[in-house]
Amino acid sequence: MDAIRCVPLIALLGCGEALYPARPPSVPGPPIAEPAPSRVVVHAQVAEPELRRALDQQIPSTGGGSFSLFGGQQGYTWKRAPLAIEFADGKIVLHTQVLAQLSSLPIQAPLELVVRAEPVVTADWQARLQSVDVQVTSADPRLKLAQGLAGALDALRDQVAAKAKEFSYDLRPLVEDGYRRIAQPIDLPLGDAHGCAELRVSSIEAGPTVLAHGVEKDLAVVVAPSVTLPCAAAPPPPLPPLANVASLPSGPFTVTVPIAARYEELARAMGLAFTDGKLFFSQEHPQLYLADPEVYAAADQLVLKVHLGGKAGSHPLDGDIYFVGHPTVVDNELRVPDLQPTIETGSFLLKLKAALDGEAIRRSARDALRLDLGARLAAVRDKLATEMALGEGACLRGVVHRVQVTGVYPHASYLRLYVDVTAQAAVYMPCPTPRP
Repeated sequence: MDAIRCVPLIALLGCGEALYPARPPSVPGPPIAEPAPSRVVVHAQVAEPELRRALDQQIPSTGGGSFSLFGGQQGYTWKRAPLAIEFADGKIVLHTQVLAQLSSLPIQAPLELVVRAEPVVTADWQARLQSVDVQVTSADPRLKLAQGLAGALDALRDQVAAKAKEFSYDLRPLVEDGYRRIAQPIDLPLGDAHGCAELRVSSIEAGPTVLAHGVEKDLAVVVAPSVTLPCAAAPPPPLPPLANVASLPSGPFTVTVPIAARYEELARAMGLAFTDGKLFFSQEHPQLYLADPEVYAAADQLVLKVHLGGKAGSHPLDGDIYFVGHPTVVDNELRVPDLQPTIETGSFLLKLKAALDGEAIRRSARDALRLDLGARLAAVRDKLATEMALGEGACLRGVVHRVQVTGVYPHASYLRLYVDVTAQAAVYMPCPTPRP
């Protein structure tokens, strides 16, 4: 050490001691795998009135045809009443009254039309009916005569069955709105940089159908979470095909969302606690201060470098000191509660014990080194806690029960944080009126 640097510290240390402790090397943390894929489970519910309306629109209300009678063709027409719907044995059961009219005979008789079918959703997002069974009966003896002669009831049955098998309801417009919301990246403003967290949708699964005064079905959006800095998000791919599976976990789900914080943000946030760039920490030596904070990674720890300046009594101090600790999140703030001086810094402060309190420096640095993550955590919450209108009078409602940071991992230029979100979500058709 040169003589000029030694002079201020002769009374405290004697010449020959380094005022600048060794700088801990910048060592990136070990590679951390992205969080495992998670399932965002959405409970879909189509109420009985909406289902009846959709079926009533597609199953014909009128029809006609002809059948052989006495060596010729006898025409007939029919008109049905509105459908009534019930559920039995895992199937939808439709009931209606049909009035049949023979064109050349004075026969007009009521018929009972019953349609039994199993609702399914196909891979291309079409709600359809399978295993369709149609029964047409009549207590009118005149029509029974026609049935025996030419099969008029069979003709009517086949016509309705064909229309029921053709029934389809396109669910794609309803699902795409929710899908694009989940696939939309979460913006992460990181000081001068810009990052984003994504929930990349890899597949969508559907559990078994439940019939309970409507049609209910669990849908699971399988997402692969990731974080990029700078943001490299691409437009989401088209809605994937639906995969029908034997079972799905129901109820609340937990999805892990990664977010990030840059070391420059930590240093800048720490600087907010300074006055004119200086943090005065000692009542005994009010001229001593910390300045110029710098944060970087050293394996699984953070290193804080601060400049120590001012005077201890009549002795000037001018140098850099270093602290290390493990980052954690407390009350939505990124902190380093176990911040401790490095061995070299601790030795330096021990020798200055007569002039200043090293614990006061550590405590002041620890209290100032914190970063508010509230906005980032709120963005993650808003991702899954939402209420949005969908097409056809439907709506998506999500409720978040808990947001918890489960891991903090230093990387070369930023901290990666894993946030577990426990939530529930449902799609309703039609959208129920909110409770007062």
